[in-house]
Amino acid sequence: MLMAHPAVLNNLVEQYETLRLLHAEEGSPEVRERMAELARTLCVATGTKDVDTALVAARHRLPGARPEDDSLLTT
Repeated sequence: MLMAHPAVLNNLVEQYETLRLLHAEEGSPEVRERMAELARTLCVATGTKDVDTALVAARHRLPGARPEDDSLLTT
């Protein structure tokens, strides 16, 4: 599987989390579409099927993550 660069993953996670904190799911159609686009991109970049799992997987691949601790990831 192709792996996204950590800098790309970090950027995607930051954008998604910012929109979630701002309650973008309740915003304009354009903002909701951007949030959905980020969710899809995170899923593709991490090889997962839902955004919550994608966020966990992305964080797991970021610098500083403990690679030996995969207790939050399902196989």
